[in-house]
Amino acid sequence: MSRKIMVVTAAYGADQVRQAGGQRAILPVIAAAGADGVEIRRELFSPQELQALPALSESIERLGLLVCYSAPAALFMPDGSLNPDLSRYLAEASTLNALWLKVSLGYFQDKHSLEELRAQLRESGMALVVENDQTDCGQLAPMQRFKAACRVMELPITLTFDMGNWLWAGDSPEEAARHLAPAVSYIHVKAAVPHNQHFRAIAPDHADARWLDLLNQLPVDAPRGIEFPLEGPDLTAITRHYVNLLREE
Repeated sequence: MSRKIMVVTAAYGADQVRQAGGQRAILPVIAAAGADGVEIRRELFSPQELQALPALSESIERLGLLVCYSAPAALFMPDGSLNPDLSRYLAEASTLNALWLKVSLGYFQDKHSLEELRAQLRESGMALVVENDQTDCGQLAPMQRFKAACRVMELPITLTFDMGNWLWAGDSPEEAARHLAPAVSYIHVKAAVPHNQHFRAIAPDHADARWLDLLNQLPVDAPRGIEFPLEGPDLTAITRHYVNLLREE
């Protein structure tokens, strides 16, 4: 089985992406490094780039890359209602021919808002994955409640497991993996070390083996996204190094 490796454009840093000419300009690096796909980040778009999604989609397809789309948005608003912009994000993901749209959970309260979510997903035909972010909303308890509600409602929603974000949220990544692994369809790979009052993402081969033990608790067939800093004079070479590392481990 060939494991799919995605490269998150944000791994190159917002400044580097901007200097290169936007996310479209980074695509040849990702393709040349042998990655299977790219995670496009909405927050890295200029207004002009957001208008040019069809051209970005063509470039991705021409390079033979898979694509997923990440919006820096919560699925649920502070009052528990569905994010009113969700339909726009789903449409943008469709324009990119994305495999899925990724958002964070936000303020999930109860299953009343899930019927509306079901209707929007059915209308868009787009898959949705929900990520644990670095806020209290991304802690294990709310993620478990949401997963359970989706199961009861038979909603086809899966989870993105960000290996490092649990630390920011004050939870144990290993405990999260024990509870959530069956629902995980995408993994954001990163190691993290304490930094000031928080944590800092680092490349996994610069860390101890905790990241690898954690990865082994998660579904072996879930695509893995590189979301730690990719830096150096030869971005293709450094990207290829980590694509190969994550494909083999």
